[in-house]
Amino acid sequence: MNARTASPLSDLVPPRVLPVLLLSQFCGTSLWFAANAVMPDLQVVHGWPLSTAANLTSLLQAGFIAGTLFFALLAIADRYPPRWVFLVCSIGGAFCTLASGWWAHDLQALQAWRVAAGFCLAGIYPVGMKIASQWYRQGLGHALGWLLAALILGSAAPHALRGLAALGAQVEWELVFPAVAALVLLGGVLQFIVLPDAPGARALAQTATGFDWGTLGTLWTDRRVRASVFGYFGHMWELYAMWVAVPLLLSARLDGAAVSFVAFIVLGAGAVTCAWGGVLSRRFGSARVAAGFLGTSGLCGLVAPWMVDAPNACFYVWLLVWGLSVSSDSPQFSALTARNAPPHAVGSVLTLTNGIGFSISIISIEGMSRLLQTWPPGVLMPLLAVGPAMGLWMLRPLLKAESMEQGALPSTAA
Repeated sequence: MNARTASPLSDLVPPRVLPVLLLSQFCGTSLWFAANAVMPDLQVVHGWPLSTAANLTSLLQAGFIAGTLFFALLAIADRYPPRWVFLVCSIGGAFCTLASGWWAHDLQALQAWRVAAGFCLAGIYPVGMKIASQWYRQGLGHALGWLLAALILGSAAPHALRGLAALGAQVEWELVFPAVAALVLLGGVLQFIVLPDAPGARALAQTATGFDWGTLGTLWTDRRVRASVFGYFGHMWELYAMWVAVPLLLSARLDGAAVSFVAFIVLGAGAVTCAWGGVLSRRFGSARVAAGFLGTSGLCGLVAPWMVDAPNACFYVWLLVWGLSVSSDSPQFSALTARNAPPHAVGSVLTLTNGIGFSISIISIEGMSRLLQTWPPGVLMPLLAVGPAMGLWMLRPLLKAESMEQGALPSTAA
């Protein structure tokens, strides 16, 4: 049986591994947009400008970048048990989230705690992918599809908590931060207690060293790694700028908690296609699936000038399709990178890739935020399609390789 027809979830993997990873990733990444979900309330109370939400997102991304550089250059996720790294960073992230709520009325203090929360995320999001890559050597695209689905739901969860008010539930914004902190702590403790180290993980950790430019340099020197990494960079140019723009686009038609509720639906919808993309990757390959989603989201950005002011039915369908496609290529890019990176340095390569990708996201978020002060959203959204266009161009070598591989399968299958 060849790799493409084999079961993606090896019989050697205990059945509890994937559900625990999914729940832990969902809980851990829920701190991502905790401040954004309550920002409409704080802006009303303090008169903060609309750009505050984008600024807080950029600061959290900056903290994440600093964390990824720290973790990658010291090879933290490769030299030490990932379970411990995930636990320690979850505890730190929970504390930073509680502190964000405590100092929410002091913008400078809130900004500082969001930077710290981003630093902790560097030990949660990419380390979770590292743990998955250790368990699922075959069918990694399938496993990461589910894992990134959990990440998307976790990232959108604060909007859901705030959006409950749209259904009549009494949810005060002050409760969002402690609720998210509890989720983050639960995720770290759960994976640490329930999951053992993956087979061979300790042996690989013994071969890892500290800073190794030759290994990290595979992002540029290895043709296969470079293709998936730069495809991911194009994806990151679009993703978070679009996520930040969603509440702004919705606020032109909705108000109050309804904005948060619909934002959760739009952003959380990507979880469905992440999981579906993982299933499709078993048949078509990760590069093809990533290209399909990347092209779809790019087209959504291009048609924005006609959709922003379209009738409600067209507007909401367009926004939902964008939400379904904009994040669903990410797990396949991560799977391709993890598959082609040096085995002893998968954690560091993934972490550094994330760090660079989030640096790109800051440029797009801040650029869009500033331009939106003088230009309407419909005019600016097509600029986000530049990322998918570049990503598709860079992905060509892997698309060609998958086409050749799939064409050879009928004659080589046993």
